[in-house]
Amino acid sequence: MRPLPLRVVWSAAAAALVSATGLTGPAHAVTYGTPTIKLSASYLSGAVGSTGDPVVTVTVAQSGADASALTVAASRTSTAGVAGTGDVRVTGTGGTRTVAVTAHARGHADLTLKVTGLGGKTATTTLHYAASPAVQHSADARYLTGASDASAGVDVGGGYVVVANDEDNTLRLYDGAASGAPVRTWDLDNALGADKEVDIEGAARVGNTVYWTGSLGNNKDGEYKADRNTVFTTTVSGSGAGTQLAFGSAGHRLRDDLVAWDEANGNRYGFAAGTATGQVPKQIDGFNVEGLEFAPGSTTTAYVGFRAPLVPPRTGGKALIVPVTDMDQVVRGAKATFGTPIELDLGGLAIRDLRRNDQGQYLIVAGSWAADDNSDPYALYSWDGVAGNRPVKLLDLPTADAGGWESVVSVPDLSVAGARVQLITDDGAADLYGDGVEAKDLTHPEWQKSRTTWFTLG
Repeated sequence: MRPLPLRVVWSAAAAALVSATGLTGPAHAVTYGTPTIKLSASYLSGAVGSTGDPVVTVTVAQSGADASALTVAASRTSTAGVAGTGDVRVTGTGGTRTVAVTAHARGHADLTLKVTGLGGKTATTTLHYAASPAVQHSADARYLTGASDASAGVDVGGGYVVVANDEDNTLRLYDGAASGAPVRTWDLDNALGADKEVDIEGAARVGNTVYWTGSLGNNKDGEYKADRNTVFTTTVSGSGAGTQLAFGSAGHRLRDDLVAWDEANGNRYGFAAGTATGQVPKQIDGFNVEGLEFAPGSTTTAYVGFRAPLVPPRTGGKALIVPVTDMDQVVRGAKATFGTPIELDLGGLAIRDLRRNDQGQYLIVAGSWAADDNSDPYALYSWDGVAGNRPVKLLDLPTADAGGWESVVSVPDLSVAGARVQLITDDGAADLYGDGVEAKDLTHPEWQKSRTTWFTLG
């Protein structure tokens, strides 16, 4: 029997393959779609010399291709002096990558990010980048984005802190050790029944209750705004990244009770004049509350610390604390009762924050009563909380950088050598990026930020 020709054998094998695979037509080359690229946020802020700037994530995909085969890189910059294409680092594999930028100078740069897929197909997106200038202690500094007017902070464990912003009524939970956006937020407008900002300036924690106070003073134009006459509480559950807050109660008469108390005691501190229509709060004889903490061993008597007035209201005057002996009831709307006022020698500075630890040790951030925060002196003092005992200056705080020192997160054991303390600035009035816009007026929350810095105490 003669063997079959080779073409016949091949045809039979091909037919068998078609039958087995179900293929009914000729094979086609793989086609790839146009890649897609999407940023978790289109705006990003950094700082010159920073060691822990925020990052963004970029998600990429391409039909017909595995995402790991795609490459992402910066292909263009609008301002190489601020950040060049080589200053953009893309890490990770698969469909999600991380983008970080190193800044060289203050300013803005639009960075084009390009994804290249299989088949030579590409797509781009733009990251709008803004860089603030280098700061002192940059290795110990982190940036809390999403708001710029940090005014009070409360430790909730695990390195996390709940931060108030004096330009709104939203509390924000941050990882205090990492730059970036808040982990969680709580908008309290409805709970407070507030039309405007409460101007939150002070906070103190007792157990799982956090007490918050507004500035109680007029606004910057000397007008009375009722929402600022507020003290309120929130209840903490959980801790660290799992922290949750629930609104407690609020009172709206502490300012009025302070004025009436001072009038009944001979107008010693000029509270009536300091709250009069047209009176600006940040004057040496003004009326402005910024510190709140509880007295030694007490869960009901709160120390209310004043930024203004100084006592007497002249250069070299003392800082003022008024004890409110029933703060647990004042936050429920009750009339305030007061203890003997305390006058502290802080070298002519006023109280910007006040914080106590479980050992009864206090730290006081001392600063000017004036509004020109970025140039006036700041200092950190320790105190034992006892009236008549003099505070001790621990260190002068740097003032060459943007922002005013505004909050102590928590107080370490001050008897331990080399104790470290974390402070937060209010950067709302700062021109962070050299564009003539105050941080509080920036339209993109990713560009708004405050700074937190660790200091070693001698």
